[in-house]
Amino acid sequence: MRKSHLVIVSVLATALTTLPVAFAIGAHRGGSLTRNDLALIGGVIQLVQRDYVHPVDSHTLTTDALKGMLSRLDPHSDYMDEREFKETQADLAGKFGGLGIRISQEHGVPKVISPIDGTPAARAGLQPGDLIVQVSGKSTQGVSLSKIVRVLRGKPGTKVTITIARSGKTPFDVTITRSIIQVDTVKSSLKPGNIGYVRISQFGDDTAKDVKQALTDLKEKAGGKLKGLVLDLRNDPGGLLTAAVAVAGDFLNGGTVVTIKGRRKSDNQAFNAPGKGAILPKTPMVVLINGASASASEIVAGALQDRHRAKIMGTQSFGKGSVQTIIPLAGHGALRLTTALYYTPGGRSIQGQGITPDIIVNAPKDQQVAGAFMPRESTLQGAFNNPGPLGKSGSKPGSENKTAAATTPASAPIKSQLIGTDEDAQLKAALSYIERTAAELIGKG
Repeated sequence: MRKSHLVIVSVLATALTTLPVAFAIGAHRGGSLTRNDLALIGGVIQLVQRDYVHPVDSHTLTTDALKGMLSRLDPHSDYMDEREFKETQADLAGKFGGLGIRISQEHGVPKVISPIDGTPAARAGLQPGDLIVQVSGKSTQGVSLSKIVRVLRGKPGTKVTITIARSGKTPFDVTITRSIIQVDTVKSSLKPGNIGYVRISQFGDDTAKDVKQALTDLKEKAGGKLKGLVLDLRNDPGGLLTAAVAVAGDFLNGGTVVTIKGRRKSDNQAFNAPGKGAILPKTPMVVLINGASASASEIVAGALQDRHRAKIMGTQSFGKGSVQTIIPLAGHGALRLTTALYYTPGGRSIQGQGITPDIIVNAPKDQQVAGAFMPRESTLQGAFNNPGPLGKSGSKPGSENKTAAATTPASAPIKSQLIGTDEDAQLKAALSYIERTAAELIGKG
């Protein structure tokens, strides 16, 4: 059975797979569902229908029971009813009006992982770490992420008002006009000294193709003498696993990019770079990351770090090391289920810890979002503990993570509008590093 996987901190984009509905509602991996379990669930539904102060139909109760069951597993699993599932399919086709933010849930409240470049959310000034405490005057506390997304989306051109709680500030309202979310995921420019700059805002179907085109254009602009390359993954919440593997593979000459490990041996798989020869094999390279670099971004950064292809610079990444699979239930919506964890080529799990840069570079105070701190995977309710290196047993999921990397406070995020500009201090540090490295290579030559 073919499966495609989603590795993203998001409730706005998905990847699809198929699985017979009989499997999902009948026998399962952990054993059979007992008659007592079924009787308990059915009995409680009957009691609520009979005695609850307001009448509730059985379909609503069943749907809410499934949502509760899935959302209690971890921060990224969920049940989508048929309407929500169709909306996720519209997401993939780019046929919905939205805001352009990636969110997860922290203590029952939606929290912004990052706004997507060029979207209404980014233009409105939303920042990583912002809590969405109200939508259209109604509290979001305890509301499922899928329901929050349904309220936030709507017809392009219509407006929605959200109330933001930002550290150090009084909660404030932001009114945003919805639009069709069609994002150019790759932007590039040639920096002084013939150093290429490529920014990826998320990993989509066309990202790998667009990165190759950007590199071709940069080499042409540099007259074939590209001195170095900066790959900017800051504020990139992730995307498709296939896109991450393809982008990392552009810079590697074969070999492992990432390994996923599930509950069954049949779920385990290593994804390798094509052995066609790397693009820019000897060109000095820096990858920029920060606390809003998650999932697919971490796959790329971890692969290039472990394979010694690039220096990683910036601050600790988000730490989402799990893979979600969409499992349709014919006529009954779908599950978004965490089915595997992923590991870098060196066997490291990023779950709850993230990628530690080779060179730590914080954004200066005047370039940070005042009072804002990025969330971390390890701070999300029900987040898995880091399982330890590949091949070794680790802690059970859901327990508190005690590792230093996971508990170190995250740095404040850089202002989104500064990323990639001439004022961007972290980018300046990357360019300076490449200048020094290129000079050393010339000296050795």
